[in-house]
Amino acid sequence: MASVATLSFCGVTQSASERKTCLLSSSRSLQSDSYAFRIRTRFSLHSISIRASNLSSRFVVHCMSTGSDPPPVSETKLKFLNAYKRPIPSIYNTVLQELIVQQHLMKYKKTYRYDAVFALGFVTVYDQLMDGYPSDIDRDAIFQAYIKALNEDPQQYRADAQKLETWARAQNANSLVDFSSKTGEVEDILKDIAERAGGNGSFSYSRFFAVGLFRLLELANATDPAILEKLCAALNVNKKSVDRDLDVYRNLLSKLVQAKELLKEYVDRQRGYSSQNCASHAIRTAWRYYSTTL
Repeated sequence: MASVATLSFCGVTQSASERKTCLLSSSRSLQSDSYAFRIRTRFSLHSISIRASNLSSRFVVHCMSTGSDPPPVSETKLKFLNAYKRPIPSIYNTVLQELIVQQHLMKYKKTYRYDAVFALGFVTVYDQLMDGYPSDIDRDAIFQAYIKALNEDPQQYRADAQKLETWARAQNANSLVDFSSKTGEVEDILKDIAERAGGNGSFSYSRFFAVGLFRLLELANATDPAILEKLCAALNVNKKSVDRDLDVYRNLLSKLVQAKELLKEYVDRQRGYSSQNCASHAIRTAWRYYSTTL
């Protein structure tokens, strides 16, 4: 089905970059859909009509695309809420809502392609974030609803994460890096990533991918920074980006530990809402710091 978007237009621009800038300006105040506009304008527009606005002297451009536009963020969030209808404690719910927005933007990038290292990184972050959740059953149900809202397969995420974890435990620092000279299911996954990251296919680096690499190194007991450098080189990934993201990730883990200690103190002492609110604020602050450059 064709989609229609109304965008403000100040004049005819000359360059492609100027046209992109102009298209990002919305004539409506739709703050909640701002992400969707950014994504949609990357798709080709098959027909454009221009009319003068009755409210101002600006032109209004109607852009109609016959292609398959990505869903807006609001639709993904609604799918999650419809799939898991039980209340989620605010300490976790606020972070989950922010996280699903970030992952929505990653998922619908033109260069996005699912891979097992990305899945391992997300599963690692999710499990650490939700550690201590009151119910293991609910924690898994939330995971299922979350991934399905992004039109992906939660079983695939879990299976691929488990597969990489099992493989990494059997590796050492040398064998982990030397995947290109070996045969096997995980080795083939890593070779495919290296090929795509090297420019022979679609690859979109993210912080979840960096966390996935960190988890592989952790399980293989490969703690020497030189090993990370070799692994990044083998995968054709920028090590500076990975180092930066892992520093932020470690800081997140530290803040989450502090926040959960405050929550435990609240539960143990039952002294009202002050400690719970403090823990909730600490987790939200830590996660916002972590998610700003996902």
